[in-house]
Amino acid sequence: MKLMLNRFYEFLSRPLFGPARIVLAVLVVPLVLSFTSPLWRISMTAPQYPKGLYMDVYPYKLVGGNDGNDITEINTLNHYIGMHRLDKTAAADLDWIPFALGALVLMALRTAVIGTVRDLLDLVVVTSYVSLFAFSRFVYRLWVFGHELDPKAPVKVAPFMPVVFGHKTVANFETYSYPQLGSYMLGLFATGIAIVVIWHLVVGRRRAVAEVSASP
Repeated sequence: MKLMLNRFYEFLSRPLFGPARIVLAVLVVPLVLSFTSPLWRISMTAPQYPKGLYMDVYPYKLVGGNDGNDITEINTLNHYIGMHRLDKTAAADLDWIPFALGALVLMALRTAVIGTVRDLLDLVVVTSYVSLFAFSRFVYRLWVFGHELDPKAPVKVAPFMPVVFGHKTVANFETYSYPQLGSYMLGLFATGIAIVVIWHLVVGRRRAVAEVSASP
């Protein structure tokens, strides 16, 4: 057991090999692009809105379709059923995401330049945490919007959970919620660093086997 632990700690302390550093540096590109692209789109159609309404969720803002006018129209509809307005207060929940993405960029570049396997695993853990926390907050905010309805609203609607992924019918509206380019870029970055970890595990195992075979 002690020998296995020593080998494990030795593996963690090994510097990344050259090709892995290049891959990590390249993976920073989609990570940066995720900051400039929408992460999610929520859209809806109804007989009175045949062209539909939609809203894009960026890492730091909410942007409505039709030059931003769709958010105004969505807020009007939300008012009738007592939902919260989509405004700066609602977008405040996104304020931390640019800082988290910036921290991931710095961690990835540091790992690519001078990192060890331990630094690579730290990058995986932090990336997983940021992704899961951001998605959890997104789901929670949708829950709040659908459940904290104003009892004095003109139209009475039972509390509901807005669609998180896929399609859902609410009253006479068909609502859709799907990831956009920013989320795919984050997914590419996360998948890439996971592959680099597996790559090092495979290479590390081969090296360990070779060292054992070469020992007298």
